[in-house]
Amino acid sequence: MRRYLSVAVFAVCAFPVRAADKPNIIVMMTDDQRHDFMSCAGHPFIKTPNMDRIAKEGYRYTNAFVTNALCAPSRASLLTGQYSHANGVRDNMGTKLNPDSPWLPDELRKQGYEVAFCGKSHVPGHFREKTWDYYFGFQGQGNYLRPVIAESGADGKIGPDKPYDGWIDDVVTDKALEWVKKGQEKSKGQKPFALFLFFKAPHRAWQPAPRHKDLYADAVVKKPALWEDAGTGKPRAFLQAANMIGQYPDTKDYDGMIRDYCRCLTGVDDNVGKVLKALDDLKIADDTAVMYTSDNGFFLGEWQRFDKRFMHEPSIRVPLLVKLPKVIQRHYRPIGMKLDPMVLNVDIAPTVLDLAGVAPPKAMHGRSVLPFAQLTPAGPLPPHMVPREAWYYEYFEFPDVSHNVNKHRGIRTPKWKFIHYYEPPFKFREEFELYDLEKDPEERVNLANRPAFQATVKELQAKMESLRKEIGSKDEK
Repeated sequence: MRRYLSVAVFAVCAFPVRAADKPNIIVMMTDDQRHDFMSCAGHPFIKTPNMDRIAKEGYRYTNAFVTNALCAPSRASLLTGQYSHANGVRDNMGTKLNPDSPWLPDELRKQGYEVAFCGKSHVPGHFREKTWDYYFGFQGQGNYLRPVIAESGADGKIGPDKPYDGWIDDVVTDKALEWVKKGQEKSKGQKPFALFLFFKAPHRAWQPAPRHKDLYADAVVKKPALWEDAGTGKPRAFLQAANMIGQYPDTKDYDGMIRDYCRCLTGVDDNVGKVLKALDDLKIADDTAVMYTSDNGFFLGEWQRFDKRFMHEPSIRVPLLVKLPKVIQRHYRPIGMKLDPMVLNVDIAPTVLDLAGVAPPKAMHGRSVLPFAQLTPAGPLPPHMVPREAWYYEYFEFPDVSHNVNKHRGIRTPKWKFIHYYEPPFKFREEFELYDLEKDPEERVNLANRPAFQATVKELQAKMESLRKEIGSKDEK
């Protein structure tokens, strides 16, 4: 068993820590998984025993959000610790990664880690220009069945894309674990590894693994409470978007759509189980940190809509589960707890580096989420344990022929959410949304244009501009 120091000791360590003293790290990411579609989050019928196991043996962050609810931008933010405006990947339309942005895998390699990427990148170049100890990834969205994937060889060079039999996330997970097992045999467990395992599921159009094609057939699918809400009072920028249930063939059958979404997630859970079993079988579970999240949430019938992009809660909230190595765990709260500070996808890179025992590059915008799980000291909280009071959101993909969602930015606090559509589809008028999340968590009543709330609007606008300045967000020319 490899020994290593606690995270608390890492932060103040005045001497270099050997690579063998660092925990293994696995980061798993799904595609379009809402925060509440896990059985541990209270879903009425989906069964996710392996996701639940991570939550039971670690922590579930109940207020985890993404800073740009879209596939490629979110993946770039996870691996750079930066907002989209800084790392360059603003949308799904081909904007490229900024070569000057910090790159989490490179930071880990500096610390002696072997690093692998397996699965979906969706970023131009598919991360193939980066240095990996192992790569097994596909272009674009990939195919659920008989996926086409490229693999790196012993020389590190990435070979041609070729088809594989099987369901995509099964194929990717099996290859990832094959690399882990070979690495453990080669290094005899003395060299730490970091695995980024990014699943395709449950992205639409949903195609479950054949073994799950009839799963949940008898489940009662209930429409969300907001199904009948017409969105009265919401701006045109929200109402005119092409994301209504039934606008695309795979969204016409609501019950079938929900069942297939859950079936795809169950396929993911199977593969999470494979990962956890492999760690147990290799006897490295106690030496490995495991993180699980998604690239964004997903509307599933709220206001009779689907997809993501908007700053509303179903779109921006994601699961975040963190299981710590056993030695580190003794410095933390009891496992199985739910933690409610607001945390972001840009926090994942600093968290991984915290686990590895190094400070994040200053260019990263996030902060480690680990202090929120640490035992609380007596007296005032130290700065690194104080939850953030507000965070900034940005969305850039407009015009887009698929969903027609206007550019917008916003700020969220525990109580308030303010959204600014600054490039509407008509001239001379901006649009706004304001919600009191304590009184109106479902975001039914837009308060932005009510006279009684104009002081709140101005206060949030000023705070939003302060956050933008802090992270270097500037108006586009």
